[in-house]
Amino acid sequence: MNKNYNHSLVENLTNQFSQKKPNVRENVLRYGIECASTYELLMLLLGCGTAKNPVQKLAKTAVRAIISNPDGNVADFLQQIDGIGQTKAIIVAAALELGRRFANPHGQFINYPGDVLPFVRHYSLEPKEYFLSILLNGAHAIQKIAVVGVGTVNRCIVDPREVFHDAIEARSAAIIICHNHPSGTPEPSCEDIHLTERISKAGSIIGIPLLDHIIITRDDYYSFLENETLPKNP
Repeated sequence: MNKNYNHSLVENLTNQFSQKKPNVRENVLRYGIECASTYELLMLLLGCGTAKNPVQKLAKTAVRAIISNPDGNVADFLQQIDGIGQTKAIIVAAALELGRRFANPHGQFINYPGDVLPFVRHYSLEPKEYFLSILLNGAHAIQKIAVVGVGTVNRCIVDPREVFHDAIEARSAAIIICHNHPSGTPEPSCEDIHLTERISKAGSIIGIPLLDHIIITRDDYYSFLENETLPKNP
């Protein structure tokens, strides 16, 4: 065999090996998903690119688009990127929404009623009423969001003891209660007003005040605090 040919072959193979980039999937399996960069996470979601736009380039473009359009419809503006069709755009949008829903709200400060909405808005899509207790520490940072009860399409029976159960264990300084109206109307019912009064009174007695009661729908919300209908206890 020609020695020069043999040397050239070995050198080419060595160069190819040294230039080979680690496979993202292999790294995730070996080191865990948390070790992947933002671009690599997008690469995994997109799966592949095109001849004109390889997946690495698509991922970087997608990240820039998401950052520059934080409040827009993710699927819509991702489809404007050459190489990302409807299916891939929906996959990325679904992943972002799942991440948002399962994100740990612990430590997030609540200064206004609207600050609560990002952490509870997905409950407005439920066909049944969900009643939530949002536990806050002395700085009004979220300790936990607890599902106190699940009811029917227009009613959820809640006992104040259940509302304050987790708050007492967590030594919370205050709570905010929240529930959804599948009907789409955010205005409180007579039962909602009566329950708010009971919970506010109970909180005053045990030393964990009720700061607000927020009713959410798909497109709107009602805050007892903002509407100055929150009961005032001595």
